[in-house]
Amino acid sequence: MFGMGTEKAVVGLDIGSSSIKAVELKKTRAGLVVAHLGIEPLASDIVVDSMIVDSGSVANAVSKIFTDSAIKAKAVATSVSGHSVIVKPVKMPSMPDEDLANVIQTEAAQYIPFDISDVNIDYQILSEDLAAPEMDVLLVAVKRDKILNYTNALQLAGRQPSIVDIDVFALQNCYEYNYEPAPNSTVALLNIGASVMNINIVKGSTPLFTRDVSVGGHQYTDSLQKELDLSFDDAEAFKLGQKVGTVSEDAKGPILQQVTEIIVLEIQKTFDFFRATAAGEHIERIYLAGGSSQVPGLIEALRQEFSLPVDSLNPFQRIDVPEGPAADIVFHSAAQFAVAVGLALRSFESL
Repeated sequence: MFGMGTEKAVVGLDIGSSSIKAVELKKTRAGLVVAHLGIEPLASDIVVDSMIVDSGSVANAVSKIFTDSAIKAKAVATSVSGHSVIVKPVKMPSMPDEDLANVIQTEAAQYIPFDISDVNIDYQILSEDLAAPEMDVLLVAVKRDKILNYTNALQLAGRQPSIVDIDVFALQNCYEYNYEPAPNSTVALLNIGASVMNINIVKGSTPLFTRDVSVGGHQYTDSLQKELDLSFDDAEAFKLGQKVGTVSEDAKGPILQQVTEIIVLEIQKTFDFFRATAAGEHIERIYLAGGSSQVPGLIEALRQEFSLPVDSLNPFQRIDVPEGPAADIVFHSAAQFAVAVGLALRSFESL
């Protein structure tokens, strides 16, 4: 959304609360190929509530990924989410794009709950019929201090932040390229990270409803930690299927189920609100991404609750991953890379 430089080839860099993911793609005659890919874990107190608390640690982690993965490119695309991000569809009198660019700042003031001088604003015209008296416009605003919070950490790592996107749109970008949706196909894209769940309900290539919810994988880990008296690291490992000491595997199921019910309830509330505001629209399928989407029992719980097809979103469905370290990472952690892939695709806007 918010371009900050002229260099086009960018590395997609997803700064999450449990890890940083980097993806660089290249174009070949056969299609897109992963050129470089890496992931670096973060301690749980480095990125909190979608804000970078320790810029130095993030910068060090970014530098390590670039070194370990032999990424030489300087330009990066990153993305943000959370309370400082406003995504709002609005109706405005129809006008050419160049006229809208001149009035959008003034018009946006009535929809943005922040001082307009404190935000960066972007927009996209959604309407196809510009001869109609009104047009649908997707308005996006992000507080400047939020953008600076991320770009400062990247510059500290010696990188050039050329694009700052929104998590839900990077997720959508990944979905559109890999799944080539039909124009009337309405799906819910869920990116379930460690502390935030991004929800984007999309019809074809048009976002109908977006929401960020402060729930995620850390809640599973916290519950296991408290109920079974484990360290954070052991609880995290146990959550992901590793054996920890003498702790019984049977003890895990009921604890995970309690957190899954909380997550499902948040999704249910989001879908209910969407149905109430988007008359006649019906979600046909749910796609799950994010590291926490792989928690045992979650996909089954969603299928049971919503009576819909629920699939893991494959960020590399139409992207070749060469044999080697990148392929090993993708084999174990593909679901975590949806946002990073969506950001890396910004290098090829015409695809």
